[in-house]
Amino acid sequence: MAIGDDFGNINELLSNIIKDNTDETAFKWLLKAASADEISKLGQAFVMLPRKTGKTTLRISELQKLRAEEVGIGYVTDWRIDRLARVWLLSVHSFADAEKSHRLIEQLFLAPEMNEAEALYSALPFLAKPETWVKRCAEGIRSNIGSVLESIMENNPYPSKYLNEAAWNQLVLKAFFTEKNISKINGLDERANKQLALTLSDYARERYAAGRQVNPQLWRLAGPFIDGQIFDAIKIGLNNHDRLEHEAIALAISESDYEPAKAYISQIPELSTLSK
Repeated sequence: MAIGDDFGNINELLSNIIKDNTDETAFKWLLKAASADEISKLGQAFVMLPRKTGKTTLRISELQKLRAEEVGIGYVTDWRIDRLARVWLLSVHSFADAEKSHRLIEQLFLAPEMNEAEALYSALPFLAKPETWVKRCAEGIRSNIGSVLESIMENNPYPSKYLNEAAWNQLVLKAFFTEKNISKINGLDERANKQLALTLSDYARERYAAGRQVNPQLWRLAGPFIDGQIFDAIKIGLNNHDRLEHEAIALAISESDYEPAKAYISQIPELSTLSK
């Protein structure tokens, strides 16, 4: 579900969470900032917001957690108050004036500090016209700041919904390369594709050649696309001594129609049952 489809309920939920995590003075300041007409004032509010809200981890009631899950934004409950308030501020303004908001966000993207960048990328699925920010999201994947990459890659529904295949594949490869939490990438299985499988198998070969292990989750993305080239990398992996990776390879082969791989794994008793 797109945020815009349920903006009213989501806005109300975020407002309540923010109110519960700020004092009265800070919350009134946020409401005033959200209604500002001048881009310069909104930009200033975005930058100075943590001074008003603080940077504490959110305190969330069980009811708020449940409601957040119901509307598809359960992941925000792990954020800090300044990040949530910044996302809310941009979201409210984008639905009030999409054109003016676009100019503001473009300006903010020019030279954000780390926490500001995290909030900007986190805000993308909350904006009125999220499809207009594909290029910015793709550019963000080139960042070398770990927490900024995490704000794009982990628990963010935007990339899987809006990035084209080339940008998506770059995101997934960099997630493995920078050792991000792969299980937190939205849409990982749904966006699996042959080119990504080939790229990841090449990456695995490079890791093996350097005497390093491969994240077992890599193979789940290769399973449906196993061919001769990928199978060559798989055989190298099976010659290593990592049990979890062997099991991941066997499960990947179970998703494949490539008979040489099935025949090969069937000769390994402890893995043959997993590949069926």
